[in-house]
Amino acid sequence: MPKTIITLPGSGNPIAPFVPGTLADGIVYVSGTLPFDKDNNVVHVGDAAAQTRHVLESIKSVIETAGGTLDDVTFNSIFITDWSNYAAVNQVYADYFPGEKPARFCIQCGLVKPDALIEISSVAHIGGGDRHAY
Repeated sequence: MPKTIITLPGSGNPIAPFVPGTLADGIVYVSGTLPFDKDNNVVHVGDAAAQTRHVLESIKSVIETAGGTLDDVTFNSIFITDWSNYAAVNQVYADYFPGEKPARFCIQCGLVKPDALIEISSVAHIGGGDRHAY
């Protein structure tokens, strides 16, 4: 199965050995995305809503670069550092997924940089095929 590495123009080097996304068989796998600028500095320190927006914009860019849209997202893994930010995360999340929602989970954990309040990874199916309502 061939795969295509998805990188974004102007993005910096990741802090670990991974790529922003991989496309294989019409499925985009978006790596865990943190609220980083191109130099891997945390943006919007202390603001969970702004960090969530930044993360979802980054994910949107990866999926669009692969040829899809956020409507193609089927699953999100959400990691937050404090449940007190859950409502703010969900409010922004609902703006990015206003219609049919993807499946997801959300857990509280520590993240790679203490000022990061959220990390999200996504799976999007952009390869077409029949869509069935069950």
